[in-house]
Amino acid sequence: MRAESGNTSRRILCVFPRYTKSFGTFQNSYPLMDGVAAFMPPQGLLVIAAYLPEDWSVRFIDENIRAATPADFEWADAVFVSGMHIQRQQMTDICRRAHDYDLPVAIGGPSVSACPDHYPNFDYLHVGELGDATDQLIARLAHDVTRPPRQIVFTTEDRLDMTLFPIPAYELAECSKYLLGSVQYSSGCPYQCEFCDIPGLYGRNPRLKTPEQIITELDRMVECGVRGSVYFVDDNFIGNRKAALDLLPHLVEWQKRTGFQLQLACEATLNIAKRPEILSLMREAYFCTIFCGIETPDPTALKAMHKDHNMMVPILEGVRTISSYGIEVVSGIILGLDTDTPETGEFLMQFIEQSQIPLLTINLLQALPKTPLWDRLEREGRLVHDDNRESNVDFLLPHDQVVTMWKDCMARAYEPESLLKRYEYQIENAYATRLHPRTPQRASKANIKRGMIMLRNIIWQIGIRGDYKLAFWKFALKRLIRGDIENLLLVMVVAHHLIIYARDASRGQANASNYSIRLREASVPAE
Repeated sequence: MRAESGNTSRRILCVFPRYTKSFGTFQNSYPLMDGVAAFMPPQGLLVIAAYLPEDWSVRFIDENIRAATPADFEWADAVFVSGMHIQRQQMTDICRRAHDYDLPVAIGGPSVSACPDHYPNFDYLHVGELGDATDQLIARLAHDVTRPPRQIVFTTEDRLDMTLFPIPAYELAECSKYLLGSVQYSSGCPYQCEFCDIPGLYGRNPRLKTPEQIITELDRMVECGVRGSVYFVDDNFIGNRKAALDLLPHLVEWQKRTGFQLQLACEATLNIAKRPEILSLMREAYFCTIFCGIETPDPTALKAMHKDHNMMVPILEGVRTISSYGIEVVSGIILGLDTDTPETGEFLMQFIEQSQIPLLTINLLQALPKTPLWDRLEREGRLVHDDNRESNVDFLLPHDQVVTMWKDCMARAYEPESLLKRYEYQIENAYATRLHPRTPQRASKANIKRGMIMLRNIIWQIGIRGDYKLAFWKFALKRLIRGDIENLLLVMVVAHHLIIYARDASRGQANASNYSIRLREASVPAE
């Protein structure tokens, strides 16, 4: 579905802001690969680009790949920007540059929808999801592309049914330069975890696309150059369990038709471990990773944050159950909770050893607007409005003690030998039980060439020039002797980023929260 143009023709420049280097963007992995320069194509901005009137010209730029140039701004009639809280400074900088060319700038997405007052310099605010506010913005620009005398806010009251969403404009993006592809099946989550802003932004009753839409999007992504893996960015893949069961047989058939070209990944609550019928189909659909917000192994803390559903099955048992279907668990972990004690760091390290989870996003607690946590801390006078601080939460433990605990956990969790031992465990216990499809598509000349480039880069940059060569070769030789090149590549691309980033973290050179807007580098990408 597309919007109406009002018999006008406009040139819209869609600019996605650069991320500050972080744990979750895997920038240290890119030099090991073949031309990868960014994490994932931004779903929201590409959907908007596809929704714009057919006779409007659209140009998309991801500043994680290249900066918007003077020629781009000179071409445009208006600029669209979207992003998250952590990209706030970068979005504001794009606005400033566009205003240098007297262009009107509209901002949408999760950050402005939660905190419209953070963006006073933008000409148009699009608050909420795709819907009537989008049509109003387009109608305004169809009528007049001069900058308005004062800011105009369009708020979505009537959201567009997701079954009417257009296919994201993947053809505008340099898809081969992304680490992962991304696709969205549902929006919203039924749970109300205290720290999460998803129910406040997108609702508790998940809204859905059709399975046919997802298959069409996957086909388009492959056509546009997405390789390797596709991540379902749904807030909770099993937020609607019936919908997940409806989709999965379509994904199984798609994988068989296309030769299992892509591994799949998603986010889901840990209670997916109680759903063998879902996990079995996920295995057949070649899901290889699930991100589970475990947050903490402490039951008292889980109850306090209203995450009781993580206790529907013992955590370690749940992790092992998911792994038995060939699916690696990635875990979210939060430090700085009210229930934390000086021993919390040691308990976390014991949990990592017991669970053998290689990749854990260890974050300091950050209060996001439109969450019960924000409201509670505001009542208690415990919100700290200082962008140069590691967190906006006044912890019950001393701030410096919590930050030191985080640095220590990062250093120990991602010490090379310890990390690679956990990956060795995953290879022997989880990866061994997943599908191992042997198809012409997977063994294509392009994939073989890509694999050889990655192997060369890994051996040269880590095995020869790196400073953890002993741990690397201890892991790599076993894989090479067994001819297990695929797992060697998959593991080292991720592990290298974790090791390098953790070193920066332990030296205080990385943000302690993936949700912090604290900048440690210039906000404008190098041209």
